Amino acid sequence: MRSSPIQATDDHSAPTGARTFTLPLDPLLTLATLGLAIASVVTLGPATQNAIAGQPGYYVHRQTIYLVVGGLLMLVLSRLDYGRIRQLKYGIYAALMLSILAVLGLGHTAQGAQRAIVLPGFSFQASELGKVLLIVALSAFVVDRTRRLRERDTTVRVMLAALVPAMFVIAQPDLGSGMVYMVIAFTMLFVAGTPWRQLAALIALVVVSLSFVLVAAPAAGVHVLKPYETERLTSFLHPTTNSQKQGYQQEESKIAIGSGQKTGRGTNAPLTRLNYVPEDHTDFVFAAVGEQYGFLGAALVLSLYALLIWRTLRILVMAKDLFGSLVAAGIAAMLMFQVFVNVGMTIGIMPITGVTLPLMSYGGSSVITTLLAVGLLQSIYVQARASQALKGRVLRY
Repeated sequence: MRSSPIQATDDHSAPTGARTFTLPLDPLLTLATLGLAIASVVTLGPATQNAIAGQPGYYVHRQTIYLVVGGLLMLVLSRLDYGRIRQLKYGIYAALMLSILAVLGLGHTAQGAQRAIVLPGFSFQASELGKVLLIVALSAFVVDRTRRLRERDTTVRVMLAALVPAMFVIAQPDLGSGMVYMVIAFTMLFVAGTPWRQLAALIALVVVSLSFVLVAAPAAGVHVLKPYETERLTSFLHPTTNSQKQGYQQEESKIAIGSGQKTGRGTNAPLTRLNYVPEDHTDFVFAAVGEQYGFLGAALVLSLYALLIWRTLRILVMAKDLFGSLVAAGIAAMLMFQVFVNVGMTIGIMPITGVTLPLMSYGGSSVITTLLAVGLLQSIYVQARASQALKGRVLRY
């Protein structure tokens, strides 16, 4: 039998009071977050100065506001006891479903997708906020079934709880966020100690489903996905075939990154500044990094992500209870998957799925959601330090 890698505890006694509020935040996690926020603003400035006539600072100013608002929410969340939100799991899951359904019913349609509700001065993308809501809700569901983690029924329930909102998100269509939801659920089951046979069965099911959707069904004349969606997902396998259509964006991205060479072409980098790379401020912002700042700039950004993810995994281990460990695991899965897929699609090794680059891509929903996730991590860190201090132990970084 495989024992759970995380000790399942049901300790709701969280240290509160002045002790918690005087403990510092994780300095390395804070450094990585600030570094990526600065890199985002520095990169978006030159890349978007010609995007809107007469408003060269439009995207930079708005991105700065999103970062400031998200940073304040992060600080507030870091000083709250994350354990208290566990009892709100049903309300959180209901809010997740209602927000996603609201987008389908009231959302604004742009470029064939209905992904956001347009509010005064802000475009709310529920699928982004849904990532954090799903992490919290699923973590609470798993903790409630601690004594039944090895049962198939638990695995099925957790995956279904993620699959239902994922299917509605994919219908918007937002395939990238839907994939993130499923990766989050799978990672939580792995960290909680789900048997290998059940995890292997889930992987096999995913492989069979993809084979059916992308190969078997089209061969039989049944198109589950629209033809352009299938081509978009498979164009990276044969980039030169559709280099002027579905593969255009990816090819231009690779050219931009390659042209940056060692130190970059500076703030006047023509390919991103003149919009040769579509969506270079959102999904393909890493192409702007590569062209403007070259290998050194790209390596710095990737190093900051490595630091961010390492601290997330460290907080996963040092959390004072299973709920905190699962929340950190879900956030780690979200960050790792998004960074790998986003950077991978800009250099041509992953399909284009619309996954944003955390804290770097322009967008209020994405930026604020990521900073809320960092706030949860900081709360777990602070509570872990306070708990260890009460026990008279020294907690190492």
